[in-house]
Amino acid sequence: MVSPIATGVEKILRSEGKRITPQRALLLQIIEESQGHLDADEIYHLAKKRDLRLSLSTVYRTLSLLKELDVIEELHFDEEHHHYEVKAEAEHYHLICSECGKIIEFHDPLVGQLREEVARENDFTISRVHIDFTGICARCRAKE
Repeated sequence: MVSPIATGVEKILRSEGKRITPQRALLLQIIEESQGHLDADEIYHLAKKRDLRLSLSTVYRTLSLLKELDVIEELHFDEEHHHYEVKAEAEHYHLICSECGKIIEFHDPLVGQLREEVARENDFTISRVHIDFTGICARCRAKE
């Protein structure tokens, strides 16, 4: 069964005169199944298990294309490499464990209220909010 995300991506690619190749479909499926937050090497290793012919350069080219088409987001956490996730319809935010690297997504209506208040007070149109909280998760705290 083809996911709604893959169907939407196929339409976007076709509208841009691009094909949904088996490699592009595979990489998108891996990002979607993982629910995001994989880096390019992790995506490559998972994809390589399913398609031995896949190259790392194909992964980078595909990630760049999907980012350019606004299908995925490139996330910059407290690390040197980037993580990728399918572009979400609703804004969400991240809790990042500085010990194990675990990433937890969360939604909070207070952020929406803060966004509206800051926009109103500053006569500003906010197009995107990016919030990451870095700390230590419960599992890592229990190890201490």
